[in-house]
Amino acid sequence: MNLSNVFESNYKKLGFLILNQETVEEINSDEYKAYIKVLYLPEDYQVTIDFKHYQTKSPSLFFINSNQYLQINKEGKKQGCFMYYNRDFYCVQIHDAEVACDGLLFNNIFEMPMTTLPEKEVLFIEGIFKQIQEEFISPDSSQEEMIRTYLKQLIIKATRIWKIQQLGALNDEPSKEMDFFRDFSRLVEIHFRTKHTVADYADILGVAPKTLSNKFNRLELTQPNDIIKDRIILEAKRLLGYSTLSVKEIAYQLGYEDPAYFNRLFTNKVGDTPSNFKKKYLQGKNVQLE
Repeated sequence: MNLSNVFESNYKKLGFLILNQETVEEINSDEYKAYIKVLYLPEDYQVTIDFKHYQTKSPSLFFINSNQYLQINKEGKKQGCFMYYNRDFYCVQIHDAEVACDGLLFNNIFEMPMTTLPEKEVLFIEGIFKQIQEEFISPDSSQEEMIRTYLKQLIIKATRIWKIQQLGALNDEPSKEMDFFRDFSRLVEIHFRTKHTVADYADILGVAPKTLSNKFNRLELTQPNDIIKDRIILEAKRLLGYSTLSVKEIAYQLGYEDPAYFNRLFTNKVGDTPSNFKKKYLQGKNVQLE
């Protein structure tokens, strides 16, 4: 059986890899950076997504957007799977908003990419990966649609599990409220470089700033202002760690005309200046998002 399988047609692309030393090195390079990624990892794997570290104690799924940084630090004893695809392959279903690439698994106010699988769901998820793998062994004219159907099943199942694990009281909210929180998260992802205040997002959502904050307060969620600032800081960390831009250039790129103000914001949030953070990160120190 091939270790690497790729479907490609008219800009649409999806690839599938079984994890081993060679493929892990590939995944840890920049080769798949531009793709949406799904990882299935049994127990005892260690991964870093952006600046957060995760260790699997039981089989888990990771959903990683194209703008996130992924590193597999340690392999477990059992075999894992890695799937990557572009937005042309699966993202266009507007009516599937919750399970498309702008859905909860990829855009959520909790910034949680990990879904730990309940024991009863492991066989189902492994079965989906096995079916996708088999589609590459004997492809026919319906291969693309079949793979997309399996991918959609995977995302729907994982979304249901993720919601139970992460949302708590939010699960009891009407779906309209759930959509509101997801919309806020998605809007922050789109506009964080240019819109820095709660009022900016309240305006787009058509509510008063106080109403927006009260919705989060009522459910004891992280405040909208903190979510906005955390997203800006995360991008600053990515640019400090993975680009050659100066601190001043990063400040401008994130919409701050005054680099000194950006410096203070970063230092208050991270407990270190941007230049110190960059230095420590490049020296390989354990720098994590607070």
